Amino acid sequence: MNDEPYPSQTPQKSWIGRLGQLLSGEPQDQEDLLEILREAREKHLLGPDALAMIEGVLQVSEMRARDIMIPKVQMVVVPRDADLKTIFPLVLEHGHSRFPVIEEDRSKVVGVLLAKDLLPYALTETDHDIKVEELMRPVSIVPESKRLNVLLKEFRTNRNHLAIVVDEYGTAAGLVTIEDILEEIVGDIEDEHDQEPDEGYIVQRNENEYMVKALTPMDDFDEFFSSGLSSEEYDTVGGFIVTKLGHLPQKGEKVIEGKLRFEVVRADSRRIHWLKLKLLEEEEE
Repeated sequence: MNDEPYPSQTPQKSWIGRLGQLLSGEPQDQEDLLEILREAREKHLLGPDALAMIEGVLQVSEMRARDIMIPKVQMVVVPRDADLKTIFPLVLEHGHSRFPVIEEDRSKVVGVLLAKDLLPYALTETDHDIKVEELMRPVSIVPESKRLNVLLKEFRTNRNHLAIVVDEYGTAAGLVTIEDILEEIVGDIEDEHDQEPDEGYIVQRNENEYMVKALTPMDDFDEFFSSGLSSEEYDTVGGFIVTKLGHLPQKGEKVIEGKLRFEVVRADSRRIHWLKLKLLEEEEE
């Protein structure tokens, strides 16, 4: 009798453990954890900037490369067979440290050119007949579904700063840099070469999809899409989304207005940053 097991003890402990965890206020999931952190901020135990960074870390663990990549139409590229002397003006104009090297078109990226590798040739008039392909380095390729936290770890391990994002067919869809991922955690990192997007912060990704900065003025948005959404209640696209939902949204929340479907792709506890806009073929209820 004494050697018989007591199968009822394990579930009883498990139930008691769960009850104790609930009564102690320990977080049950990520949303509970965020709520505790927000309460800590309200009690001045945690600064707003620290909370925003923690939220950014949690968001990065859920986001994928396609969520933050620079679309291929926006990439500054150099042809594989170009002479160095022909690309110097491009490099000086944009001031990037890395340039994707393409073959035929932007859909096929075959390498990456580092601006620092051009310095020996920029200081002399000789050897300008060298082709880009002679200096280009291997480029990292990642799928659109790559999680950002995994990609960040790979960047650090391999000491890479740029990766080309490819779709399911292996065609280049865009690029992502280590700076892009860090900005999701700490906010925008601006340098002397950064320029604000034109057209009211609206960037076209493909025929029916756009990335829209939440600070885009509604008048500019209406002019771009002929939408007529302006109102005295809000001045920006972000304000429109908050008004429609009735609360400050989280990543993934959607708003459908006629043939426009908005999805929040980046937000923190204080504001929305970026929205993905898809033009629907038919209006949805």
